[in-house]
Amino acid sequence: MIKNIFPCFIIMLVAFSCTKKNVPHYTISRVTKSDTATSLTVKIDGRLKWAELLSITSQIKADSAKLSNLQLNFLLPGHNDKSTGANTFYAVAKYPQGDKVTIQDTTKDADGNIVRLNIIGLSAEKAKYLLGLNPADLDGKNIIGRFIDDNNHTVIVPFTDMAGGKKETYIIELDTAGTVVSRTIPLIDNRDGIEKLHVSQAGDYITIKDSVLTQYAAHDMGLPYNSIKAGI
Repeated sequence: MIKNIFPCFIIMLVAFSCTKKNVPHYTISRVTKSDTATSLTVKIDGRLKWAELLSITSQIKADSAKLSNLQLNFLLPGHNDKSTGANTFYAVAKYPQGDKVTIQDTTKDADGNIVRLNIIGLSAEKAKYLLGLNPADLDGKNIIGRFIDDNNHTVIVPFTDMAGGKKETYIIELDTAGTVVSRTIPLIDNRDGIEKLHVSQAGDYITIKDSVLTQYAAHDMGLPYNSIKAGI
């Protein structure tokens, strides 16, 4: 059973968030705890490098030494920390319990604790390259936004165009090789005052508001599994 840690504990963690030199800025937006682990959502200012993430991880662990089996989920600016899936995270750091450590665990934080740090998302350089792609599909089109999908390492580009005198919405997705891997004409549903762009026959859909693309699975009862800020 998951429960929120007391608000004062969150405040304490945030208060210690930027006290050490050479540690990039971060904030802790969400803390949850189960019987076996504590999970923190850590908002960062951009696509940090491995060493930068490790320095943040080390500081949070030092400030949270009494928490066992700690997991840190790093979130890029504009991404929703209430999404239901792990797809929305840029990186994840886990502190395994002592009996779970293996010979493959060779990374240690600044205090010598074994930690597993995995960057899921694209580097700043690769993201910049993807955001700059301009395939022929986009010539003369009205681009709604460019959204990096860090889980699939692609860029999603919704756009509008006139077809038969009517404005139509389209979505293309490109991989890191610049290849268009999908082309979709979404079915638009404006019921309930929310524009939903259905992208699969199963009923999966996206919404786009305030430059944030939010993804929903048909079976998740209106809870998003991912959110992406344009241009990051």
